[in-house]
Amino acid sequence: MLPTHPADPAPPPPAPTRPIVLVGLMGVGKTTVGRRLAQRLNLPFVDADAEIEAAAGMTISDMFAEFGEAHFRDGERRVIARLIDGQPKVIATGGGAFINDETRALILDQATAIWLDADLKILAERVAKRDHRPLLRGKDPFAVLSELAAVRNPVYALAPIHVTSRAVPHEATVAAIIQALGK
Repeated sequence: MLPTHPADPAPPPPAPTRPIVLVGLMGVGKTTVGRRLAQRLNLPFVDADAEIEAAAGMTISDMFAEFGEAHFRDGERRVIARLIDGQPKVIATGGGAFINDETRALILDQATAIWLDADLKILAERVAKRDHRPLLRGKDPFAVLSELAAVRNPVYALAPIHVTSRAVPHEATVAAIIQALGK
């Protein structure tokens, strides 16, 4: 076998036999990285937030405004339970999904959870570019993310795989995930 050139992407690990679920704070790149990961692994990709919006017939922002966060989280739990059907795929979750005890137990039992983490300054820069996140409306992104990280990071740390997303092309994060999956 010929040696791999250092610039070549990492070869994919053996085909996954269960869903891969990306968890982490908003702005960490779960959707963007998830799409690319699914493509590299030749798996379907599903964005849980998009599935929640399709099921509800409204945006997440509208759900928060009209029904509140608790209603949204209940729908999120049900949609993720439907998505984790034993079929290999890559699922990007919303930032709060893994915090729900029932959802987290299901993910840890029937999928491979990967915590995508990033420096809070990087996340604040990313999320400040768009105004569609209900938890950030009218607030300082860095302050909100700092508060969320203090509560959520210990829970995200329960995921068996931890990959740090840096201010580099998303393909580098995908390569790091593939390497971690191969171990």
